[in-house]
Order: sequence, then C-alpha cells, then structure tokens
Amino acid sequence: MAEERSLNFLEEIVEEDIRRGKHDGRVLTRFPPEPNGYLHIGHAKSICLNFGLAIKYGGKTNLRFDDTNPVTESVEYVDSIKKDIQWLGFTWDKELYTSDYFEILYEYATTLIKKELAYVDDSTAEEIAAAKGTPTEPGRPTPFRSRSVAENLRLFAEMKDGKYPDGSKVLRAKIDLANPNMHLRDPLLYRIKHAHHHRTGDVWCIYPMYDFAHGQSDSIEKITHSICTLEFVPHRALYDWLIENIGIFPSKQYEFARLNMTYTVMSKRRLLELVNNKHVDGWDDPRMPTISALRRRGYTPASIRNFAERVGIAKRENVIDVGLLEFCVREDLNKTAWRRMAVLDPIKLVITNYPEDKTEWLSSENNPEATDGEGSREIPFSRELWIERDDFMEDAPKKFFRLAPGLSVRLKSSYIVTCTDFLKDDSGIVTEVHCNYIPGTKSGEDNSGMHVKGTIHWVSVPHAETAEVRLYDRLFNVENPAAADGDFKDTLNPESLTILDKVYIEPDLKNAEPGKGYQFMRIGYFTLDTHSAPEKLIFNRTVGLRDTWAKEAKKA
Repeated sequence: MAEERSLNFLEEIVEEDIRRGKHDGRVLTRFPPEPNGYLHIGHAKSICLNFGLAIKYGGKTNLRFDDTNPVTESVEYVDSIKKDIQWLGFTWDKELYTSDYFEILYEYATTLIKKELAYVDDSTAEEIAAAKGTPTEPGRPTPFRSRSVAENLRLFAEMKDGKYPDGSKVLRAKIDLANPNMHLRDPLLYRIKHAHHHRTGDVWCIYPMYDFAHGQSDSIEKITHSICTLEFVPHRALYDWLIENIGIFPSKQYEFARLNMTYTVMSKRRLLELVNNKHVDGWDDPRMPTISALRRRGYTPASIRNFAERVGIAKRENVIDVGLLEFCVREDLNKTAWRRMAVLDPIKLVITNYPEDKTEWLSSENNPEATDGEGSREIPFSRELWIERDDFMEDAPKKFFRLAPGLSVRLKSSYIVTCTDFLKDDSGIVTEVHCNYIPGTKSGEDNSGMHVKGTIHWVSVPHAETAEVRLYDRLFNVENPAAADGDFKDTLNPESLTILDKVYIEPDLKNAEPGKGYQFMRIGYFTLDTHSAPEKLIFNRTVGLRDTWAKEAKKA
C-alpha cells in the first residue's frame, strides 16, 4: 500500500475552512490567465493546483480571462488557453472574462470616489512615480489629490466617455502615501487606453488595472480561495483594502511559489521575444516551455500532471531541475508508448546466406511494459536490412557486443547473425556489412542453445519507409539563462535542434497517430509532428531513453 502524502499548506487551509463551515463548506477556485500569450509549464502547475484543489474537495473552478489590456490580447490566445486546459484533462465550471464586469467595476470605482477613497490624477507617469517616495521615504501628494468628490465623479465619467487622450489622466486610490507597503501609496486603479478590445470592441476606453480588477472579479464570482504566486504577496493588502472599502464578498488571496526550472525562461515577454525574433518556430516550437510546445513534442497530459504533483506546493521560491520533467514523461511513455524500429544513421547489412527473394513476417511486441494488452505487430524481414552505423566497428574493443568481423548479435525479434565481411568506399567509409544468419535461432523459436550478449534493431530495406526526424534538446545551454550576463539570447543552445532528413522506419510507422508516443527502440521516445504529411513523415524526439545531461554534468 502506497504511503499517503502529507497535505500541502493550501490543502490545510481549505480543510480548516471546511471544518469551520466557512462559506458553508464551499470551495470555488479560479484560473485567471491574461490572454496575451501561450501558457507555459509554470501555468500548468497553477492549473493543476487550482483544478486539483477543487476536485479533491468537491468544489469547482472558474476559467476567467483577465482581459484588461486590449493592446496585447487576442482571440488566438484565448483559444489556445482553453485548448491547453482541456488537453491537461480539466473542465472549468464557468468561462468568464474580466470584461464581463467592466460596468460593475466602473460602479465600484465610483463608490470609492463617493467615499473620498479615489481621485482622478492628471500627473504624468514619471511625476506619479517620483511623488511616491521610496521604501525609506514617504511619498507626497500631487496637486490633484485634494479634488472634490463632484469633480472626481465628473472627470472619471468624462474619461469613460473618451474625452481625454491616453496617459492624460488616471484614477488612483486614496490610501496612505507614507505606508511602508509601496502598493498602498495611492495605487492606480484605471488608465485611459483608446484601443480595440477583442470582446467589447470600442465601447470602453478606460480599463481597470490588474490590482483593481483581480480581487473585485474574485468577489463578484464569490471565489473562496484566490491562489496567486509569491510576487503578489505585497499586493494582498490592497486586495483586502479594496474589498473591504467597496463592501463586497470577502474573497481571500493565498500565495505559493511559482515554478522556476533550469535551462528555461518563463517570462512571457522573453518567450515572445524568441518568437518574434525567429529564434524558434512559433509558440509551439518543441523547444519552448509552452504547453502547446510540450504537446507537439510528445509530452503527455499525465506526465505533466505527475510533474506538478512531484514538484509540490511551497511557500519559498526554488528552482526545479528540468530533468524531473523529462523523467516524468519518460516514466509515462515507458508504460504507454508502442515500440517501433527506426534507423537514424543507416548502413546496409546484407545477410549473404538468406534467399534474395524471401520475405518473412515476424512477430514483435508493441509494448512489453503495457498492462492493457496492446499485443504485437508483424514486421517484414528480408536479406537486406538497414542498421545503425555505430552498431558496427571494423576494429572492435573487447567489450563491444555488437557487430564486428567474427562477432555475433541477435537482430531484434529475429535471428542471430555473425559478421563475415564488410565493404568500403574510396574514402575508406564502410558502406556495407555482410553477415550469415544462423537457422533455428529465430526469436521465440530458438532451441539452438546459442547465447549472444548484444541485440540490435533494424529495418528491412525493401519495406522501409523514410522520414525526417528532429532531435530536440534544451533551448539554452546554461541553467539560469535569465540571470546570465548580457542578453539572455546569447545563451541559446546552438545544438538544440538537429534534423535528420533521411531516416528509415519500419512500415507500420506510416500509420503513426498524431499525439501518440512511440519508442524508437534503443534510441528514445518520439511522436508524429503536427506539420507531418503522408508524403513527408516528420517525427519529433520527445526525450531520450536515458538522462544524458546528468551524465555530462557529473563529468564536468
């Protein structure tokens, strides 16, 4: 019986709230992405947390798009976010948008003005920043802080009606210019932005700031546990102040450590820079940390959910080794991926004592680790085969258990063969390996008593299909590219993508299914690329069979 894991601190909070009957024992979380880019693995952790908490305690989760910045947001990003959440295996209760609440938020702002807790400020952004003071020095009021309620109501209405240009006025909360928490020194609540919104069109030209929209939207939806990352800890006081002074449902904010991962950047701004500067082939380039990229690369929803579970929920920032994510997908694919044979760096093997016109169809398992009865498949075997170039050596060392003159190996699911000869071209490159097969040694029927230490994979030459294979590696060659001196793009790994344009694959792979994992035997895990076509098959390497980076790190 597996040992039950201990509760994380958020689960402890939820269970205590339920025990006390808070919110009548109801649990309602929300996932509130801004639709200004594609979700990445860090968002996946938050998705698993918010939806997972609700599922565990019989609650629900809303999907709410924080669409308060029309300049950077689009329907493309909205659609991609919904697709990613569904792919991860979660279903939201209500699909909502902060823009659904624009009228209500406007009324909340006028409520603060009427309570003399908000005012319209004509100062420039630079003047406001300068007047806020420093963490050790109090701020000072701008000339507009003393405006009357009536004047503020009139000016705010005129801002809404489009009378003023961008940047000419803002609405600020009137709190405490000497507060040690800089977020409480009269923070901005609204700004003017004449831009077309992807849902409301040109109806609005003033938009709430995140700090004003966030807590109030939570309250409107009666969210019981509003979960944010640690950078929002200083914002919590403002979250509570606004809810209390507007007089609305008391949602509560809780913070956890965001996901930081080695050899990766998580900043949307930096990811967008990689896309716009063509360092990668779009948001779903398999080297990117986006969920769509991981999906295209062959990661499974189960592996990402397992990764989020293993990382856990903490109150302190830490950095997770990307090797853990690779371990999770490797572990999952080992149980689910079909085994197939592919030769990436081919050299021809000729079985000289095998009939030239003969083809045998041999049985080979789909996945010996599977528990769902995947069964086996038939593979063609003939006189001429493709094998990997590094499975042959002209002058082999003592512990080389593959092919060399006089050495024997088993061909996977087939016969034992012994190397007799080889051919070279004019430049001295081996072009062909000759072997004899030993009758009576076919896999599953071998009563010969022979034992060999090596088994190699192969593909029948006359039956082989060709494919392009893309070998993806880590996008950056330093553990923390964001902290590197100079431009983070200088740390891009020049070997993050290797394209092999003529790989031989067994014929069954002609019918490969998009989204399904395949283990290319002895090589790694692969999946059919979304840009693949019947006339040009493209396979992406998801992950190798072993963690080669860990070995390199030990050497260093």
